[in-house]
Amino acid sequence: MTKDSEAVLQVIGVDLGDHYSQLCVLDMDGAVAEEGRIATTAAAFTRRFVGQARSRVVLETGTHANWVHDLLAKAGHEVVVANARKVRAISANERKSDRVDARMLARLGRADVSLLCPVTVRAEDTRLDLTLFRARAALVESRTMLVNSVRGLAKAAGHKLPSSSAASFHKQELHETLRAALAPLLEILEQTTGKIRAYDRAIERLCEERYPQTKLLRQVKGVGPLTSLCFVLTIGDPTRFKDARDVGAYVGLVPRRDQSGAKDPELRISKTGDRMLRTLLVQSAHHILGPFGADSDVRRFGLKLAARGGKSAKKRAVVATARKLSVLLFALLRSAEVYEPLRNQALAKAS
Repeated sequence: MTKDSEAVLQVIGVDLGDHYSQLCVLDMDGAVAEEGRIATTAAAFTRRFVGQARSRVVLETGTHANWVHDLLAKAGHEVVVANARKVRAISANERKSDRVDARMLARLGRADVSLLCPVTVRAEDTRLDLTLFRARAALVESRTMLVNSVRGLAKAAGHKLPSSSAASFHKQELHETLRAALAPLLEILEQTTGKIRAYDRAIERLCEERYPQTKLLRQVKGVGPLTSLCFVLTIGDPTRFKDARDVGAYVGLVPRRDQSGAKDPELRISKTGDRMLRTLLVQSAHHILGPFGADSDVRRFGLKLAARGGKSAKKRAVVATARKLSVLLFALLRSAEVYEPLRNQALAKAS
């Protein structure tokens, strides 16, 4: 057992389920002292864990992990949240079951916590602010689906609708034969766009009132309130990253690796971490490299990659620019410096 685990009396693996959760309790000698299940409710977890001897409780990331973590931590337990995507001893188990998963979590938590690739659980207020983003993203996704549906239905009837942004699509003029069927969808689209704009205003207020550090990131042309606030909330405490370049890997913008011997193929990006932040960074990279992007070191870097040509050159350039942008934003957040768009050029001239 590790030094940290010696400070607790027992290790408990909890496989969280939507209705019930499986428990496995290991005593100080590593023997199974108790197995069973409890309802996945705050009341059931309070009865089971509050007032009990301090234990190391191991969970996996999932829908219920955050509130269970908060409850158990307040009760005085050491709570470890394992990264479900990286614990292959569980996901690839040929005899997988809730009971086996709970046992495996407990044994890994007793042997070496680092094997669980533990994640840092964000503070509750940060999670609530991120919920604002996720709710907005759900509306944007719904709007996109409705727009595609209207276009498809109109096209099937022989009427191709003109190009339009999603935000103004509800203003489309429909052929009289389609109005009865499609006009209600346009009304819903108009309402949805209004709700999305309301979310945008709420996010801007949040930037101004509670997260003034977002102004540091918005110095970069192409980074607005959405991207800057999502970045600040997702990164959290900047000191937990030893190197700014680690941020690219954290948001899943670095290539996966499967090296073995002389074999080291070039793979796609890992897409780990927060998908919403990764999407926003890629959107910002598109703007930076687009016709309205301001001249900067980041833009020149991306355009240079895109100019190499070859298969998927532009896509690779956008991803590389998004990765470089994440490092830049982190550096600004950590240092609070004034952004110099052409700093590399100035340094080259000075030398």
